[in-house]
Amino acid sequence: MKILVLGGDGYLGWPTTLHLSAAGHRVAVADNFARRGYDNELGVESLVPIEPLQSRIAVWRELTGEEITCYVGDLTDALFAHRIIDEFRPDAVVHYAEQRAAPYSMIDRAHAVYTQQNNVIGNLNLLFAIAETNPDIHLVKLGTLGAYGTPNIDIEEGWLEVEHKGRRDKVPFPMRPGSFYHLSKVHDSHNIEFACRVWNLRATDLNQGVVYGAQTAETARDERLATRFDYDAVFGTVLNRFVIQAVIGHPLTVYGAGGQTRGMIDIRDTVRCVQLACENPADRGEFRVFNQITEWMSVREMAEAVAAAFPGDVRIENLDNPRVELADHYYNVTHTKLIELGLEPHLLSDTLIESLFEVTKRYAHRVRPEALLPRVNWRRPANGA
Repeated sequence: MKILVLGGDGYLGWPTTLHLSAAGHRVAVADNFARRGYDNELGVESLVPIEPLQSRIAVWRELTGEEITCYVGDLTDALFAHRIIDEFRPDAVVHYAEQRAAPYSMIDRAHAVYTQQNNVIGNLNLLFAIAETNPDIHLVKLGTLGAYGTPNIDIEEGWLEVEHKGRRDKVPFPMRPGSFYHLSKVHDSHNIEFACRVWNLRATDLNQGVVYGAQTAETARDERLATRFDYDAVFGTVLNRFVIQAVIGHPLTVYGAGGQTRGMIDIRDTVRCVQLACENPADRGEFRVFNQITEWMSVREMAEAVAAAFPGDVRIENLDNPRVELADHYYNVTHTKLIELGLEPHLLSDTLIESLFEVTKRYAHRVRPEALLPRVNWRRPANGA
């Protein structure tokens, strides 16, 4: 297949690109390098040094002989979105090209507005480009489990059968997201579902849990192929952050009592899930939703797992929760469709955590401890510049 990966320079976009290339697909990437710009803005950077995108592409070509086409531009530019679809003519488009951090979207008005404009408008431009160029292209969009919130019922895979006043219907699962970022993902999903229903497009929405891990089989082939490893309180995922805190002797900072439950997935399973979705496309007119997780744990349980695996003393510290969320809640997520397509999950284990310890020890000198503490408060709207 020909597969275009949008946001191909990012934490997940880059290893997905390599995984699809290694699987025999012809791959192109597009990126505007906004994620690298956020580092400059926030004064932090990936724990693991990362090469420029063009350099990484050259290394992959050197190792494998496989070419990866590269486009540089912004999806909020409708002409750019149309051009890359028209030129590359993909069979599938993997859409990672969005601002992905809930805390970033909650910094102030400017960051909330930027997040929604970037994510929603870019996604709309992509839908129009596909509809105008080739409606048979399969859109695989990365969503988030956080869009569902924490309802007091089981979370189904995108749809819910309801009965009301004696009548039945199938409706999109009701969502109560917890940040302006998560709201942008809800808007994306509604726009994509509408486009499938009205324009007869085909799309798969991958509502993914918290990703952990630093390497895939492809990125491990050469250190110059490394992907990002974020640890700060704005972009760092919680398990990765706990690992770094343990290694540098910092308390593991649990927000509140830690009863908040998170769906989780290994980065190796993320790239495999995307491959499965691309190779088994939705039907024309179909908007399908896969809940892309392999297990779930409370934040406190994640901290305890890291503390138990670390060969040394670790202290867990409870901080006032800067987010507005339930301290303890029901959580049961249906996630069968990717298993049915052939996913064989990697579950969290001491072996994986220990491998993360090794990566962190190697680059511990790059950690900025002050970046680990939360600096964005959901409860106090701030004026943006």
